[in-house]
Amino acid sequence: MIRKSASDPQRIAKLLARAGIASRREIERMIIERRIAVNGVPIETPATLLASLQNVTVDGKPVAAPEPTRLFLYHKPAGLLTAERDPKGRPTIYDRLPKDLPRVIPVGRLDLGTEGLLLLTTDGEFKRQLELPATGVERTYRARAYGNVTQEQLEDLIEGVEIEGVRYGSIDANLERRTGANTWIEMKLKEGKNREVRRVLEHLGLKVSRLIRTAYGPFVLGDLAPGEVGEILQNQLVAFRKTLKKPK
Repeated sequence: MIRKSASDPQRIAKLLARAGIASRREIERMIIERRIAVNGVPIETPATLLASLQNVTVDGKPVAAPEPTRLFLYHKPAGLLTAERDPKGRPTIYDRLPKDLPRVIPVGRLDLGTEGLLLLTTDGEFKRQLELPATGVERTYRARAYGNVTQEQLEDLIEGVEIEGVRYGSIDANLERRTGANTWIEMKLKEGKNREVRRVLEHLGLKVSRLIRTAYGPFVLGDLAPGEVGEILQNQLVAFRKTLKKPK
């Protein structure tokens, strides 16, 4: 297989995502809004091919050459949206992140009421790679739910489940402990569809009262306090990237 060199033309959306400007989808929207230009002329299509970001501007500002990818762990508190802004004025993670962080993009999302580990990266292309189910990165959650469920019911989730026409893939679920009328359940999955954990548990007749993501791949929440941010060392990041499956 012939690998592309760094100087080979690539789609501008991919180059800008790699530079940490935004995700590919967001960049495509910015192009439609005529916010991205080359030599002062607005780009008309995300399929535009460029060898570099030289003379590219976003909102009139030159785009800096991409720096090495950085990855951060953030303990997202409940009550924050995983979004840059909210039309309803609700607080977002960007309202609470430390001001000295570089521009970062969340890897996936955590719902408003979900807390725990949220990965943040400076590299939009890396974000996309981590989010793809085919990449095979496992997410781990702990859920506190009201109601009764058996270990046997949870073990059936290993085969996947279909709920209201939506197919959810294999989930490794285990009872941790019961506290009164509540049950703590650990769930490991690789898809991370919208509200997947909540919908699957509700399908089993449970009402989720607390949901915490404790790990994303090899990265764990550990003793990171709510609102705190930690950075993954470059050697750890490089080693992790070597383990990722290549999407087909």
